[in-house]
Amino acid sequence: MPLAADFRLLIALVRGMPRRGSHGERLRHFYASQAGRYDDFRERLLAGRQQLINFLPAAAGSRVVELGGGTGRNLDFFGARLKSFASVEVVDLCPPLLDIARRRFANYTNVSFVHADATTYPAHQPADCVYFSYALTMIPDWRRAIDNALAMLKPGGILGVVDFYVSSAVPEAGLARHPATTRALYRRWFAHDGVHLSPDHLPYLRSHLETTHLIESRAALPYLPWMKAPYYVFVGRKPLVTL
Repeated sequence: MPLAADFRLLIALVRGMPRRGSHGERLRHFYASQAGRYDDFRERLLAGRQQLINFLPAAAGSRVVELGGGTGRNLDFFGARLKSFASVEVVDLCPPLLDIARRRFANYTNVSFVHADATTYPAHQPADCVYFSYALTMIPDWRRAIDNALAMLKPGGILGVVDFYVSSAVPEAGLARHPATTRALYRRWFAHDGVHLSPDHLPYLRSHLETTHLIESRAALPYLPWMKAPYYVFVGRKPLVTL
């Protein structure tokens, strides 16, 4: 039964993210008991990941970096493209999740997994593509994480993000506007587990990159199908010349 298999994970979610320790310590403590069921449960929760990967124009020979890559599950969405990349660096602060990733891709010589902070990690070489998949909302200084991603990108390189969010009360023209109840409920709901939804992600991304793809949608929550959490998929190109 899925519920029986998910029971331990659901208990961890009810308890919530620890409030003490460094960011890395809190992540390790929170996810250590969940690691074995992490992907199965979140497969039903994290929408838009395949869409994000499909939008990334990474071709053979590309250098790709995933910041906040956890178990490495997102690499599966690349399919046959994965082995054609010159290098793939997956960065995360949570050792229990990285242990799963290393076992999963042990036979891939072009993929490496790094225990490091997404806000400060220096890529080994300039990247053609960097992406975050449901990671920005878990990074306290998410602006610094985006800035770091931009710094490691080549001019003209691609940055992709998929994540939960809420709109501002008065969003930019053309963007979705969520009711006040949605904004309040989901920010509080997700914050209990260390996931901090923000109305500022999309404006920040759009102000630093040329938007190539943008989807705003909603996804049902496991065991709560009547609740649909807002999420977005964004892909943007780094300017060739920084003004």
